[in-house]
Amino acid sequence: MLDHPEADTRSIANLEPVKSDSLLALIELARADERPEKIDVGVGVFRDASGHTPILRVVKEAERRLLEAQDTKAYLGGRGDVRFTELLRAILLGEHASDDRIAGLQTPGGCGALTLGFRLIKAANPDARVLMGTPTWPNHAPIIAGAGLEMIEYPHYDRKERRVCFEALAGAVKSARRGDVVLLHGCCHNPTGADLTPDQWAEVTRLISERGLLPFVDIAYQGFGNGLDADAAGLRGLLDACDEVLAAQSCDKNFGVYRDRVGSLWVKTGSAAATKTAMSHLLQISREFWSMPPDHAAAAVRIVLDDVQLSADWRAELETMRERINSLRRRIASADPKLAYIADQKGMFSMLPLTPEQVLHLRERHAIYMADSGRFNVCGMRDDDVDRFASAVLEVMCG
Repeated sequence: MLDHPEADTRSIANLEPVKSDSLLALIELARADERPEKIDVGVGVFRDASGHTPILRVVKEAERRLLEAQDTKAYLGGRGDVRFTELLRAILLGEHASDDRIAGLQTPGGCGALTLGFRLIKAANPDARVLMGTPTWPNHAPIIAGAGLEMIEYPHYDRKERRVCFEALAGAVKSARRGDVVLLHGCCHNPTGADLTPDQWAEVTRLISERGLLPFVDIAYQGFGNGLDADAAGLRGLLDACDEVLAAQSCDKNFGVYRDRVGSLWVKTGSAAATKTAMSHLLQISREFWSMPPDHAAAAVRIVLDDVQLSADWRAELETMRERINSLRRRIASADPKLAYIADQKGMFSMLPLTPEQVLHLRERHAIYMADSGRFNVCGMRDDDVDRFASAVLEVMCG
């Protein structure tokens, strides 16, 4: 007879409970709240003046064309829609678009790009450490840990002074070992909205290049800060200075295709041949994860960018979204000098100097939902909610 031990810790039934993702839990709490005055600035999606997350007009038109013209659902291959990445080159890489040492492939959103990138790093240099500023996007750490890489944390943001801790970043880079990885937000820092200045980008780029480090740029919000080219300036500066660069890019935000999940990973090495080898490794790694990336959103983006008029219309719609974000920042900042710093930050997110208890107070007394850290989505509210939001925040800040 086979033995059946009463408590086999190797059994699925004995797995330890997983700590729930706080942001996902917050979304469920907000959904369950039936108060009509509810404001949900926890979830990270763009909303218009009425509080709706629209499908872009150009995406609707692209999907109409796709429905009429698509005649097969056969696989496209591990690289996904090759024309999709070709069309993204100039938007992301600018003057580096023609560099044959840089190659990209389609991924399921920015998460897929980050996962592939860190797995490639693990394959190339298992001893590499990842320098990561905190606070950062909550999924960065799990993705890095999942790749089996060590993390070195340093403070990115001073909540009291409302500024980037650039001295900490520079110090971390100076103490790094050759081959270590520096994870950087390309623009519109999530969760703080506090980006590096052009001078700070130039200095950190110089330090990374001098010390032989590998920069990995997560650029998920291109176009939401200062515009498409300005938001990619930090990445392009690194491409100027460094032989090896990784960039994880997402179209989920600037094309508004959140649930369809589309992005890309870009790799630069010192030669076209080395980049080709790196891409072969990426295709093998992606084969193990998703085999072939989903096509719908990539096809829609490709149709938009491959049409002169649709591409121009997309840029106009993107500019409208950017202007709404910045106008909301100015409006919230004007409510009180304590909130003035919000006008100088970029992108969808900023961080309020609130304790978890104060955040809970906002939730229970004012039906305002945000992360316990005080991170809130600037464009997560209706225009009619802005004054009430600012008033409630100031109430808890001032006691």
